[in-house]
Amino acid sequence: MFITAYKCLRMPLLVGLALAAFSGTSQATHSWGGYHWASTTPVNSDGYKEPFTLKLGNNLTTADWTMHLSLASTDWNSPDESFKVASTPLMTTIVTGQSKRNCSMVKGTTQVCNGTYGNNGWLGLASINITGGTHITQGTAKMNDTYFSRTTYNNPNERQHVMCQEVAHTFGLDHQSTDGSSQNTCMDYFSNTGTNAGSTLSTRPNAHDFDELNIIYAHVDSTTTVAASTATAPSAADVDITDDPHSWGTLMRQSANGRSSVYERFNRDGSRTLTHVYWTIEAATNCPSCDHRFESHEQH
Repeated sequence: MFITAYKCLRMPLLVGLALAAFSGTSQATHSWGGYHWASTTPVNSDGYKEPFTLKLGNNLTTADWTMHLSLASTDWNSPDESFKVASTPLMTTIVTGQSKRNCSMVKGTTQVCNGTYGNNGWLGLASINITGGTHITQGTAKMNDTYFSRTTYNNPNERQHVMCQEVAHTFGLDHQSTDGSSQNTCMDYFSNTGTNAGSTLSTRPNAHDFDELNIIYAHVDSTTTVAASTATAPSAADVDITDDPHSWGTLMRQSANGRSSVYERFNRDGSRTLTHVYWTIEAATNCPSCDHRFESHEQH
């Protein structure tokens, strides 16, 4: 189903028209609601946006997680030559984090964290703060060591899959698939667990991820929401989600198999905070159609 997107981007002069062309075929794309970082970098004569750089704040507490963040950043910065993608509009650089375990948002950045967040049913969680309708102003990506310390999930491929995916949600990317099949992208819900623990499928971006980023960012904004400095202060606490899942707001949608949920909360400053949640296999199996926030996830 991605052939149309690929052919469109093989014709560079038409890239500027790609967003309009896809507006009626949203099933063929995986933009997260059109959300994107505002950037004033120009679009070149071939129709590709000149890259801008998003800072990823490293609040990770172990060398293992830091390695996975480094691999994810490298992968998102370097499309494989076989992808036949001219460029990527969004580059990343890893900087010292400013949030630590609570993973508070910091304007113009994505803060990346891990912690023992508890038996709450989720493996990974990505939040973005939105102003002006679609502009991302700050984001967070969290990995839950309560589950990654357990045999089921504690392997490098599952860790890489989740890190790569949660960080990319804060770029404005959604999933290519949520049915558990592998599209060989970290933006699917293939599970690198059990008999698949040794598989490197779905641990990196694929060509369509970069095609989609080029579509999302194929324009010039009048302002920027990306931090130019690493000295930006943490944001007001009322835009953050907390360990209390009630802070996520309203359940907006959930995948048929129950592993993916999106929540939305309206904030007092007029902004919105949206949260992508990646539930554990156990939570999803228990009741795929349930809002997993209200279930017991304690081990028995």
